[in-house]
Amino acid sequence: MANEDKKDFNAMLMDRKDMPKYQVITDKKSIEKYGGDRMYFAPPIDYDRIMRLVPCGKLITVGDIREYFARESGADFTEPITAGIFVSIAAWASYQRDTDETPYWRTLKVKGELNPKYPGGVEAQKELLEKEGHIVIQKGRTNIRYYVKDYEKALFLLE
Repeated sequence: MANEDKKDFNAMLMDRKDMPKYQVITDKKSIEKYGGDRMYFAPPIDYDRIMRLVPCGKLITVGDIREYFARESGADFTEPITAGIFVSIAAWASYQRDTDETPYWRTLKVKGELNPKYPGGVEAQKELLEKEGHIVIQKGRTNIRYYVKDYEKALFLLE
């Protein structure tokens, strides 16, 4: 996202955009990839609600949240692009508030990767995660990425 300082992320967080909603997809490759044709769209505030559940020392991935929403809604999968956007909106909305923090730094990308789109980028997320006892490792030489080591052992399970 660009121009974060000029956007009202808390207003974005509350904008439901006619969600939740379902869509039936017909693209064969997508149906194969996601295991079905019934796609669910959760509103931004729902991502924030789940991110708030993750206690100190625990972690969750965007994929875990998407799987939970699909399971709870009876869909085959949750739309992945809006999921990433809405997780970032929740992070920035929390950053813009003086109180009522959402611990967004505990929400990781696939395979435990840190999210460069969070406030302060990976350096800020790394610092917050290390304060909670996690070890962050760097991978790559030119395309450097950061991951939480053994993140699977700290996953928060949504039931």
